[in-house]
Amino acid sequence: MKCLSVSQPFADLIISGKKTIELRKWNTNFRGEFLIHAPIKIRTKDSKRLKINKKFVTGVIVGKAELYDVKKYNSLKEINAEKKFHFASKDYHNKTYGFLLKKAKAFRIPIPCKGQLGFFEVDLPKSKIKNNEIVSDIIDEEFRYQWIGHH
Repeated sequence: MKCLSVSQPFADLIISGKKTIELRKWNTNFRGEFLIHAPIKIRTKDSKRLKINKKFVTGVIVGKAELYDVKKYNSLKEINAEKKFHFASKDYHNKTYGFLLKKAKAFRIPIPCKGQLGFFEVDLPKSKIKNNEIVSDIIDEEFRYQWIGHH
């Protein structure tokens, strides 16, 4: 499955559904569901600017979203008009593409993964979870959610 590294706090903003545009310098023809990877480096200035004071998980896949379109920006005025969707600071002058996102979802249990530049392929076979206790906890949690939803 495709995966994209997005620095914290922006990865959290995407999986919470608040950030629906991801600004990039480059365009892509890819459309569809992809995984969101939070790299180890945290953008602390952006966390302070956005008044987000929490402990972020890093070096993991934190969730997924769907890329349904890409918007080309022709001016800073256009980018500024949509600031409430991308949360970028003033350093976006060289970013002219907005990846339009929907159906974002956080994973309850982040998946350890090393990031890469651009969209990259990730193969997550079930055999990566070797601790049977963790698998048991995941199954128990899923069962509780299903049971609560039906009663």
